[in-house]
Amino acid sequence: MQIDSWLNSNTFHHSTFWDLSTLVQEKQKQKLKISLCIPTLNEERTIGKEIVIFTSELMQRYPLLDEIAVIDSDSSDTTREVAAAFGAQVYLSRDILPVYGEKRGKGENLWKAIYQLEGDILVYIDADIKNIHPRFVYGLVAPLIYRPEIQYVKAFYDRPLAASQGTRPSGGGRVTEILIRPLFSLFFPELTALIQPLSGEYAVRRQVLDKIPFPIGYGVETSHLIDVYHRWGLGAIAQTDLDRRVHRNQHTRDLGKMAFGILQTFLKRVEALGILGDLPELSTTLRQFQVNNNIFEEIPLNITEEERPPMVDIPEYRKKFKIS
Repeated sequence: MQIDSWLNSNTFHHSTFWDLSTLVQEKQKQKLKISLCIPTLNEERTIGKEIVIFTSELMQRYPLLDEIAVIDSDSSDTTREVAAAFGAQVYLSRDILPVYGEKRGKGENLWKAIYQLEGDILVYIDADIKNIHPRFVYGLVAPLIYRPEIQYVKAFYDRPLAASQGTRPSGGGRVTEILIRPLFSLFFPELTALIQPLSGEYAVRRQVLDKIPFPIGYGVETSHLIDVYHRWGLGAIAQTDLDRRVHRNQHTRDLGKMAFGILQTFLKRVEALGILGDLPELSTTLRQFQVNNNIFEEIPLNITEEERPPMVDIPEYRKKFKIS
């Protein structure tokens, strides 16, 4: 599929799906169950508002969602208490499939949600969105409901960066533009059609999610796109413009950690696909620097992008969902 053709057929704006009554009717006609997962770590300031809005608008007013669950990475603040108080199902990541051990990372929470939640479609929404709105859900699930050939829908949006004179539009996406877009341009040119490949908001059919591996850390979104593209093709992927997303922005040093983890995942994928051949053993140490009293101090960080296997390979999952 050519990029221009894909952009015309598989890129949407959330306003296209404003008629939630019709969307819910079609969902019910297809007998679909939709689950929302919000992975959290110390998000007490924003989690309550997200749950209130999604519950009131997308469960009570329009029954689009069947369950809202928070999967938490052992927050040290009141994230879990706030989420539970507003009616979300709340789970500690380490309590789900405990026989497989505890690993820390957003990808770990997303992977365990596949086992814990019941939906035919799973929607993942980050917990730190300050301008949360129902469109963050219905804009992503609608293409899956109306277009059976679409399997995976990513969000894109304007991400303002804080500036001394207020905010400026079209900021953000720094790791995308300096790392992912150049890599995709070199190795997977069709994936450059994804405007925000690292967005944390997406909706996916269970039958796809349970068949792909999950890096536990920063590389999860990149690996998803490569794996879905490789197995199902560009036509199985879509994207929806959600207009604007306001959240806290990370410091450059933290972006370096993210990029290092993503690059590990990317290299594993191109090696496994035979694109680069066998790579040497790669270092998992990222070295950064800080200045202390005019002395440059090296800060070595060990970042290893471990992966969880496809959920369909887990016996407990196969038993729960009656997969023979």
